[in-house]
This record gives sequence, structure tokens and C-alpha cells, in this order.
Amino acid sequence: MNAAFTILVVLIIIAAILLIAVVLLQSGKDGGLATNFTSANQTLGVRQTATILEKATWYLVAFILVMSIITVFVARGNTQRGTNDAISTEIINQAEPAADEMPAFPVSQENPEVAE
Repeated sequence: MNAAFTILVVLIIIAAILLIAVVLLQSGKDGGLATNFTSANQTLGVRQTATILEKATWYLVAFILVMSIITVFVARGNTQRGTNDAISTEIINQAEPAADEMPAFPVSQENPEVAE
């Protein structure tokens, strides 16, 4: 694993933890944890707090999605092409002798049309 892959995974984990916190702070049908922050509600307004939390949720989800896609490409670049070629060559080498051998099926020498 290279450093870029590790950094991307750490960023995704941090964003996921932040996303969990933001979702828990959002007010649902029963008020949620956001109702406990009365000072924030008084200065920013109740609707403003909900809008900020909702925007933060969407930004974090988009960030995790983009970073996950980038991580796939970084991880795919880490695979060694030579290792894959060696495995493919070994599989082909094992399959070739088996193709040369004929299976030993019981073969009847009688002609089915003549035998009565």
C-alpha cells in the first residue's frame, strides 16, 4: 500500500465520523439532539441551524463518494502488472497438458444399428 491510498482511507474515515455526528445533530420528528443547543438556535435561528446541518450532510456524503471513487483508482494503480501476468501464465501452463490428454471413456466397438 502506498501513502496516497492510506491518506485517502483516513480522510474517508474522518468524513464518516463527521457525517455520523452531523446526522445525530439534525432534528427529526421529535426534535433530535439539535434542540439541546439553544444558544446556537437563538443566534442562528432554528431554520438556519437545520439548513447548515443539512448542507453539511450532503457535502460530507459527496466527499465520501468522490474519495471512494478516487481510492479505487489509486488502489487499482497499486496492483503489479507483472504479478497478474505471472499468475495468468501459470494457469495457462497448467491447462495446456490437460488439453493434450484424451479422456478414457468406455467406447463400445459394436455398431448399434447392426446389434440386435
